[in-house]
Amino acid sequence: MKIRVLGAGAGGGFPQWNCNCDNCRRLRNGQFNGKARTQSSIAISTDNRNWLLFNTSPDIRAQLEAFPAIQPKEGIRDTGIKAVLLIDSQIDHTTGMLMLREGKPLNVYCTDMVKQDLTSGFPLFNMLKDYCTVNHHPIACDETPFEIPGIDDIRIYAHALKSKAPPYSPHRHDPHDGDNIGVIVEQISTGKKLYYSPGLGEIEPHVLQAMLNVDCLMVDGTFWTDDEMVARNISHKHAREIGHLPQSGPGGMIEVLNGVPKARKILIHINNTNPILDEDSPERKTLDANGIEVAYDGLEIDL
Repeated sequence: MKIRVLGAGAGGGFPQWNCNCDNCRRLRNGQFNGKARTQSSIAISTDNRNWLLFNTSPDIRAQLEAFPAIQPKEGIRDTGIKAVLLIDSQIDHTTGMLMLREGKPLNVYCTDMVKQDLTSGFPLFNMLKDYCTVNHHPIACDETPFEIPGIDDIRIYAHALKSKAPPYSPHRHDPHDGDNIGVIVEQISTGKKLYYSPGLGEIEPHVLQAMLNVDCLMVDGTFWTDDEMVARNISHKHAREIGHLPQSGPGGMIEVLNGVPKARKILIHINNTNPILDEDSPERKTLDANGIEVAYDGLEIDL
């Protein structure tokens, strides 16, 4: 199973277009030891030809152009994208479907709650009817295994995460199972497993169990501290309030991952304010010392 990181950044990417935080400013000025990142998405394949996308960020066009294995191979119009799986209905994870409108009908796998959002508050599915159309395939949140035609030798399990629907959602203040999911992706022939959860605000028992039983983790790396945005006068909300478990501090992601001895550990969905983007920072050195990696655009993992 090959995993390709299309984008490793959080909403807005890095540098964010309107941000003058220390990280963004220094990167633009060539004073930063670190990489730019587009918005979060990954792709998975077992044959290097047929790919399942996890989320479609607003940066999808540039991400596909940077990835030869998924580009057209046959005929006038072609793509290696066989299906899209949406983790949630956040704008940062779904807007890229508009960029895929010139193709064939999109096979989209998502929960019923995500489908509701994308046919009401942000009616992408309705909009695409006049272009490529969307074939919706529902995902259950109880880890019932399912397979995706065209993506051979892969089995997927999904479970609900404690989270809120996006601000635009009609049920923003009425959470439901399926607003946000974590997924286990298993290669059937080898038994190798990935756990993917770019938006993880709480380590519930079923989440910890999943983390303990996989070979690779790609989990929420949005913020270093709970008050990261508040301390920089960017927002009045803390990380946990908006559904992201910070890396540092008691109960933070570092502490959680240190209790998972078996898996390769990779942070993804990294906000532009996070000091771990600076490869010379003390925070990055802390991750290195704990055996935790930081995803970047173009990272490829073979399981």
